[in-house]
Amino acid sequence: MDFPILSVILLSPILGALISVFIPKEESKIVKSVAGITTFISLALTVIVYYLYYTQHLATGGMQFTEFIPWVSDLNVNYSLGVDGFSLPMLLLTNIIGFNAVFSRSWSVEKRGKEYYILLLILIAGVMGTFVARDLFIFFLFYEVVVIPIYIMVIIWGSGSKTKAVTKEYAGMKLTIFLLIGSAFLLAAMIWMYMEAKGLRGGAATFDIAELAMVKFSERFQIIAFGMMAFGFTTLLSMFPFHSWSPDGYAGAPTSVSMIHAGVLKKIGGYGLIRVGLFVLPMGAIAWAPVIAILAVANVVYAALICLAQKDMKYVVGYSSVSHMGFVLIGVATLNLIGLNGAVANMFAHGVMSALFFSMVGYIYAATKTRYIPDLGGLAHQMPVAATGFVIAALASAGLPGLVSFVPEFTTFIGAFKTSSQLIHVLAIIALTGVVLGAVYVLRMVANVLFGPRKEEWDHVKDIHGSYWIPVVSLIFIIVLFGVFPSLLMDMVNSGIEPIAAKFIQAATQIGGNI
Repeated sequence: MDFPILSVILLSPILGALISVFIPKEESKIVKSVAGITTFISLALTVIVYYLYYTQHLATGGMQFTEFIPWVSDLNVNYSLGVDGFSLPMLLLTNIIGFNAVFSRSWSVEKRGKEYYILLLILIAGVMGTFVARDLFIFFLFYEVVVIPIYIMVIIWGSGSKTKAVTKEYAGMKLTIFLLIGSAFLLAAMIWMYMEAKGLRGGAATFDIAELAMVKFSERFQIIAFGMMAFGFTTLLSMFPFHSWSPDGYAGAPTSVSMIHAGVLKKIGGYGLIRVGLFVLPMGAIAWAPVIAILAVANVVYAALICLAQKDMKYVVGYSSVSHMGFVLIGVATLNLIGLNGAVANMFAHGVMSALFFSMVGYIYAATKTRYIPDLGGLAHQMPVAATGFVIAALASAGLPGLVSFVPEFTTFIGAFKTSSQLIHVLAIIALTGVVLGAVYVLRMVANVLFGPRKEEWDHVKDIHGSYWIPVVSLIFIIVLFGVFPSLLMDMVNSGIEPIAAKFIQAATQIGGNI
């Protein structure tokens, strides 16, 4: 296809941001409409690309819809885009959440709405760029673009917490510092990899990820470089013990930013860990896999226990996200096709589920001006539509069969028990307790927030209405669609992960081990 469809998808929100610059600040509703139209264009085109890939390229796999424009010739940096069965679900996820984030209610957006939607569009474009970039330099560039708008949006439109001494300024600064620390390690590893590849390729420098994957890096180099990259990417993924920025960031952020933060920003960490770390440095991944597995179980169990003690709805969902990222890391640590399929599918499933969760929490907060669970109760009487969305998000979080999370979590554990590592088997059994704890804390929150006697003090609140219906209907549709027809996701993911998983067979043979 000669039409640069990926560039159009990527640049549509940027165009929306540029158009919004020239709209008077008093016309924030027009700016919101522009944001909705441009994100819908990106979503519609992404659905078309997903359909075309699924129907025409699934058997052959590989990068499709590629674009290539030389940029910085001296460094061999190129504007190189493409999607495969791994990146395409992440691109679809970004556009689903980005479009719905525009229409999610947040009372703070009434202040300086024009600037809010401009920054939101830049944030969405930045996240998209990381998933379609085939050049490591371009990937890192888009990753850095994400940091700036998210910090500004948290400190201006965010909120504090009644249960903790956490202000929006503290949350925004903490979030930004952790992201920048992670990016510093990524940058150092990226430059080192670039220089090492330049020597091994006889002076032919490259940032192309596929070409870097063919370079025969030494085992020692791979172990050190992968450790640096893993630190950077897993910090973004909120791996224990570098996770504390994430729940504070969720709590401090406005609703739309919480949706993008939980839904796709974290997924950059998982995507980069697999796409760059595992694919380019497989020997390093084999060496570090046991460490990742141990910390992953700490993610699952520790964060789930913390959820049981929280009284702020956003902190419950925030620590729940940290716990769910443990399942992703367990899938990564298996280093086999089934486990990696589960890890990627879990990223997609968690993204949709958490976006719906945060959208409903944000709506309830905007209507009641509180997230403190003991203050609430019986809201299903006044807000039946919001309650329905809240319950479905909770059931998806608990891994109910027929919803989007069930098959990915099941696949992850199948991959864990398929490994030859007894350590992974034991850790997977321990991690299963996180599934039980997850059901406990989400259902308890549902009971305390939505059910029980009617409270007259909430009779004044309005249920979901107008454009706020969009996130409820569309996100529930996605949760049910991919839950009832999981092959729409799993077949796509499998085609993208197969070449990456094959690298470990070759790497294990070279070092005389097994995985």
